[in-house]
Amino acid sequence: MFLQQGCSSIGRAPVSKTEGRGFDSLRPCHSLLKIANVMADKIKFALALVILAAGVAGFYLLSEQAMILRVLAVLAGLALAVAAAWKTEQGQRFFVFANEAVVEAKKVVWPTRKETMQTTGAVFAFVVVMALFLYLTDKSLEWVMYDLVLGWKKS
Repeated sequence: MFLQQGCSSIGRAPVSKTEGRGFDSLRPCHSLLKIANVMADKIKFALALVILAAGVAGFYLLSEQAMILRVLAVLAGLALAVAAAWKTEQGQRFFVFANEAVVEAKKVVWPTRKETMQTTGAVFAFVVVMALFLYLTDKSLEWVMYDLVLGWKKS
């Protein structure tokens, strides 16, 4: 109730230069509602973390029980924590982002098996050629340094 205090639907009309341009309202109710929503989201997120911690704690508290029950305790804590986090503004934005990422991933043209095998073969061939080059370079430098420059012949 007190959050609506000072908020009126009547008053001066917005200046045409600032209407819809991202300027914050000067009405006090808008900032109070934002503060209340942010605080509620923080509480929900903290609750989600507590639920997750409870699920992990259940894993250790049920040490005498079967492993399946211990794992189910963790999974139940995780599921409940995700459900609680989903109700926050950040959770909603994350899930929108995740859905958009899935849509974008579906747009990707994945290589065929043949293309994948050809690319993998080219990478392996390059690795073999590079290994051979580095081996020959190492042995050449070893021969120059130890045999020619220093005169330490290996026996």
